[in-house]
Amino acid sequence: MDSPINKNETAEIRQVPALDLLASFLRLGASSFGGGMTGWTHREIVERRRWLTDSEFLQTLTIAQIMPGANPVNLAVYIGLKLSGFRGAALALFGMILPAFLAILALSFTYQQLRSYPEAQAVLRGLACVGIASSLTMGIKTARRLKAHVVPIGIAALVFLTVGVLRWPLVAVVIGAIPLSVAATFWLERKKTRG
Repeated sequence: MDSPINKNETAEIRQVPALDLLASFLRLGASSFGGGMTGWTHREIVERRRWLTDSEFLQTLTIAQIMPGANPVNLAVYIGLKLSGFRGAALALFGMILPAFLAILALSFTYQQLRSYPEAQAVLRGLACVGIASSLTMGIKTARRLKAHVVPIGIAALVFLTVGVLRWPLVAVVIGAIPLSVAATFWLERKKTRG
């Protein structure tokens, strides 16, 4: 059953029923793959359940991506924490990891039996294409939610250029981009309040 939380509501810990939270993350863990995880999570948590607003989800995603570890797991833990405290974080983590763990065991066994067949390699290449398409879709969705200011768009383009094209280390780029982004945000907010 969908939660009646308003999309415009401010962020705070919401006591989401434990079974609903676990069911949502079990479904996410079982139905989303690779880079598409963020898109599926947005659809479930923001669009379907309405547990978080677009803005809250974008903030949560940002925090999950700058923390060490796997982004989908970080995202699940942080969303669970925000929705239902430590119990929610544990349920979201369990729900996200269990289906993937079982699927990896089954696929590893299957791959060992079929790896000599060219069809198995073709299937893996097809799955890689699906993951790339899912990542691009989420990137486009996220970019549409950003405020249309030149500065944030410029920072995003700079990070893409340095990491994606020039192949600079991601950690170094993020460490450099954080103070730049914070300073740009303060500058834009000050400019907005002045006039």
